[in-house]
Amino acid sequence: QVQLVESGGGLVQPGGSLSLSCAASGRILNIHSWDWYRQAPGKERELVATITGGDAITYGDSVKGRSNITRDAAKNTGYLHMKNLEAEDTAVYHCHANIDVGLVATIPYWGQGTQVTVSS
Repeated sequence: QVQLVESGGGLVQPGGSLSLSCAASGRILNIHSWDWYRQAPGKERELVATITGGDAITYGDSVKGRSNITRDAAKNTGYLHMKNLEAEDTAVYHCHANIDVGLVATIPYWGQGTQVTVSS
């Protein structure tokens, strides 16, 4: 059984920064990609950033230029750093990973979500 456990988040002042991490554990052969999504109340889920096993990176338009997604393959952990936070960044942030667990295809897994609130 694979689990993704997120940490970080909480209350951040406008203009501040946040660091989120997502640790995968269990029967993992390889993590093909990491994604971070967020969902604010009353809004649809939004892709924040993606990083592949080859380190190809994509950012959502709303966070470009102030976000950094990284991964540590040895630790099976993904990271998201954001700066210059705004109230509009308030949301529940979820990590997602496509993981090779020894089956024909990779399996998508989700973290439990962590609340980020940007407020003074």
